[in-house]
Amino acid sequence: MRIALVVAGGVDPSGVYRVIPALLALIRRLTVHHEVRVFALNQEPRPARWDLLGAQVENIGHGHTRTRGVLAIRAAHRARPFDLIHAIWSSSPGLVAVAAARMLGVPSLVHVAGGELVSLPAIAYGGRLTWKGCLRESAVLRAASQVTAASHPMIRALASLGIAASRVPLGVDLEAWPAREPQPRAPHRPARLVHVASLNRVKDQGTLLRALAALRRSGVEFEMHIAGEDTLGGEVQALAARLELAAHITFHGFLPQHALRPLVEAADLMVLSSLHEAGPAVMHEAAALGVPTVGTAVGHVAEWAPEAALAAPTGEPTLLAQQVAALLEDEGRRLRVARAARALAMRENADYTARSFEAIYERLLARG
Repeated sequence: MRIALVVAGGVDPSGVYRVIPALLALIRRLTVHHEVRVFALNQEPRPARWDLLGAQVENIGHGHTRTRGVLAIRAAHRARPFDLIHAIWSSSPGLVAVAAARMLGVPSLVHVAGGELVSLPAIAYGGRLTWKGCLRESAVLRAASQVTAASHPMIRALASLGIAASRVPLGVDLEAWPAREPQPRAPHRPARLVHVASLNRVKDQGTLLRALAALRRSGVEFEMHIAGEDTLGGEVQALAARLELAAHITFHGFLPQHALRPLVEAADLMVLSSLHEAGPAVMHEAAALGVPTVGTAVGHVAEWAPEAALAAPTGEPTLLAQQVAALLEDEGRRLRVARAARALAMRENADYTARSFEAIYERLLARG
């Protein structure tokens, strides 16, 4: 079949920088059996085209992006018709996808992949932050032929809005990121912790650092490695200095996958502090390497806890620190949680993701 895949970005021509690994894994698998045309709304500021993993990417660029996105899909459809249109993210990609699908008379699938359903005024985050955002998300989700999301908390959030949805996690690519058995902690050394996320408000590194300060006060020895692009201009590093954590934390900045893997592989725990997550995919990556996650009760952390992750309420650094300490102090439990998480990541990997979406495609086309 011929598929139009609409994304905000994450499909840089380098295939290394400014990419979303789970999205690349999906594209690579879909192009084995289908013709895929990717419409990236804002990967680059100017219109451009390039080939990536067997798919042609058409970047729409800035300026009347959504209107031009719909027109680009219509033009490509007229040259050779699409069977369906699939958006990763609701928001603008979803709006473009459902508008084009209605115009062309083909099914649409919208995958809710971020903060489309939330409103967090304190950090000015979320698709439902304004009445216009609420209206847009409602219109997109109700117009879509099918809606999916990565985790059970997201499915429940959609249900609360009257939207029936299917759960499709964005799994780890085990070919590009081979799995590994959980490893016992090396004795007589500080615990090695890792945090992989952009430094931004929704990832709430303030709670992470205050949890680390509480951990240090309780006598736990650790070293924390933080990998992710800094969007806050050094604010997190300054807080680490004020909390006297500089000697315990290494900030690595953005790391491509080949450099990120050894950092995660060497960790005893992944620690996440987000105020909201639809996933996150990085939790699958850590789990595949035998590294369990302790985090705030959002997304996969909430649905995997307590057997395959440990969860604490959002914005509660003391409770997050207690959960980290609990797993570090019980090596048997840490390994049990790691094995349970690895089993989930292995089962719901990138192949599972692609098969799940393909099954939905078939049902939509059969429904007519």
